[in-house]
Amino acid sequence: MTSTKNNIYFYKIVLSILVITSGSVHASCLGDMAVKPIKAYIVPQLTASQTYSQWGPVLDRIGKTAQLCFDLIVPATIPQFETDLANGRPDFVFMNPYHVVMKWREYQYVPLVASSEPIFGVLTVKKDSKYMTLKDLSYGKIAFPAPNAFAASLLIRSLLANNKIPFEPVYVRTHSNVYRSVVRGDGTVAGGGIHATLLAEPPELKDELRVLAETKRYTSHPFAANARVPKVIQERVQSAFLNLANTADGAELLSRIQMAKPMAVSYKANYEPLEVLKLDQYVVRSAD
Repeated sequence: MTSTKNNIYFYKIVLSILVITSGSVHASCLGDMAVKPIKAYIVPQLTASQTYSQWGPVLDRIGKTAQLCFDLIVPATIPQFETDLANGRPDFVFMNPYHVVMKWREYQYVPLVASSEPIFGVLTVKKDSKYMTLKDLSYGKIAFPAPNAFAASLLIRSLLANNKIPFEPVYVRTHSNVYRSVVRGDGTVAGGGIHATLLAEPPELKDELRVLAETKRYTSHPFAANARVPKVIQERVQSAFLNLANTADGAELLSRIQMAKPMAVSYKANYEPLEVLKLDQYVVRSAD
């Protein structure tokens, strides 16, 4: 436990010397420094510093086990992340389930591991607000991290549409910004997030929020490989994640990146079923 806390403290210090441009974070060579770096992109659900402090120690351990060197890249926004994904820049990537479904046609990504705990969206309101039902939100402004965030945006917007609730979406870049927008009461009546990121917020913030509605549950964000990555390397990374969960400190590190009790996943078994949701009608192809 102490070792894990020391590792996290170390990565928070290292963050101060990372390349940070317009909110993006780029950390060079986590893992085995004797090999050529490969790019690992992380979807920016939280702030860049939070994402790095959570993912830095994990990729360092995975890299050393799998004999790989990861350049960790956290784009400034989810739309920028999607642009990089569509252009095939990541070698490995942590992305939302519907990013896998969209496939990005030219660059297919192969899901390797995901949390065995399902993902689901939460629609939050201020704890002492008057809003008690979805209908109460009619014609109000609702905050989302980005148009194509899976459970925090696509599923919740689908839920509202299916219940015929008119609303105005406001995109505020991260889950953290969503929750703070709702608490501040700066024009938004509610905000979309996911259960895992809400739990990760400070107790004093969570105490100011109330969950008005939840979506159905689905297989969570996968850590995936670009199809160009040799299968033998994909398998080494998959095994390294699964083995990391067998140690107490490794399990704690994984819980911080929404991958508690990781399991092996595949597109057909875990993500192909999402196609029937027809969420494409809510996808925004070029958003910022």
